[in-house]
Amino acid sequence: MLRKIIIFIAIAVSIFLAFRYCEFKKDNTAEFEETALIQEQIHNVGKLVVTEGHFSEVLTYKDRQKYFLDMISVEKKALVIVNADVTVSYDLSKIQYDIDEPNKTITIRNIPKEEIKINPDLKFYDIQQNGFNEFTGDDYNKINKKVKEELAKKIEKSTLKSNAQNRLISELSKILILTNTMGWKLEYNGNVITKDQDLKL
Repeated sequence: MLRKIIIFIAIAVSIFLAFRYCEFKKDNTAEFEETALIQEQIHNVGKLVVTEGHFSEVLTYKDRQKYFLDMISVEKKALVIVNADVTVSYDLSKIQYDIDEPNKTITIRNIPKEEIKINPDLKFYDIQQNGFNEFTGDDYNKINKKVKEELAKKIEKSTLKSNAQNRLISELSKILILTNTMGWKLEYNGNVITKDQDLKL
């Protein structure tokens, strides 16, 4: 009789341990699947987000050289027509993040800064120069530098950068939607992200 009781207890304990093991394994599998799904979503977001714009500019370049104890000055000038293609991009493959599985939290540590590329096409008109003061490579470098400075000012006043940021937030919001759906938290800059606007740089 005692032997039967011991066998019964042993079977009961074995069934209980097996049940608990299956529950533990199930929880681990679910947690692993959630983590893998989030990593896959971040990987899918990790692409190059590019916003393009076109700008035009008209500049007058002048340079004056003086000779013979400043008694004679010789000027050269040109009208410069600028057409420039500009791109503002975010390389989201460089996004840095941490995954805290026990607390079900994704922490975005760093979002890459935007990269601005300006590709100007310059056309010169009404070029005025003479043998004492001719256009040189140095002049063209100065013109190119001035063009990029003027275009940079135009870009700052335009909606190009804000449009690029909106596209960036649209991509990052895909991570937010997934974490909310799965009951995880998304954090950035020490704050819990609850809406798209919280992702602004």
